[in-house]
Amino acid sequence: MKGRSALEMLTGAGVLAVAALFLFYAVAHGGRGAQPDGIALSARFDRIDGLVNGADVRVAGVKVGSVTSLSIDPQSFNAVVQFRVDRALRLPTDSSAEIASEGLLGGKFVSIVPGGADRVLADGGRITETQGSVSLESLLGRFIFSVTQMNAPAGGTPPAPPR
Repeated sequence: MKGRSALEMLTGAGVLAVAALFLFYAVAHGGRGAQPDGIALSARFDRIDGLVNGADVRVAGVKVGSVTSLSIDPQSFNAVVQFRVDRALRLPTDSSAEIASEGLLGGKFVSIVPGGADRVLADGGRITETQGSVSLESLLGRFIFSVTQMNAPAGGTPPAPPR
């Protein structure tokens, strides 16, 4: 019985060690780090719900950079997102940025839509055309409110409960 207990403990320790190695590898190679050699850009959004440092910056669904910092502008109360993109990417000055979602329950990322201008954004440049994140809770609340308003009688009083 004592030998079996020691074997079970060794097996458990081995499983934990392998899990720790997988976790270390995932953190080290997860692609969430900043791109130090990229071009630094910024954009201001009215809301960035769920966006975090290290989130992807994508063009046409392809990762081209990552978010480096998030802050608030004390004058306008807009969210300021700083990010880096691949230096080889020459984004036109009229490009736009939006906060997009990976799915219904997925994380958020910055999606850049390149413009058509001849001039390109330089290091330290700012994207001025932006669209903030859409709150799923807000959309659901509006939908429920509109459905209840459609079902309410014209007089404004709720229908009597069935007997």
